[in-house]
Amino acid sequence: MSTVGDNKATIGMRMRRHIRAELYDDSGDSARGIAIYTLSDPRSIRDVRYVGQTHSPARRFAQHLSTARLWLPDELPWWVKSPKLRPLYTWIRGLYADDRRMPVMVVTAWAASIGEARVLERARIMECLESRLQILNVEREILGKQGQLI
Repeated sequence: MSTVGDNKATIGMRMRRHIRAELYDDSGDSARGIAIYTLSDPRSIRDVRYVGQTHSPARRFAQHLSTARLWLPDELPWWVKSPKLRPLYTWIRGLYADDRRMPVMVVTAWAASIGEARVLERARIMECLESRLQILNVEREILGKQGQLI
């Protein structure tokens, strides 16, 4: 994956520019409270791969990209402590390996409370599953075991 010039500093600079350019708020609401967001391939942003929630979308976007450690050689992301989260970071690393792409973050809603955020996040995950999107959320596996996947 790594090519000449793809050191940690260069990738960090590229990530910061990417976050400023590829974080969109499509909620139609004022940016207050907890954001419900999606991550998608920039070539097909409607093909959602992950749904999450955060108080700070830009900071969370940076965390996702940093956790993928794009400056390391192409390998299984062993540094991600939970094996259930590895598919997300493997996907992000795969995007980067394919012409240095990084995901797009789209804020889809804002919630006033943690409880409301969890309800909105779960509803968005269910919408993605019903649309047969290949999301990488841990909930996909949990809901499948419970027989809730369509």
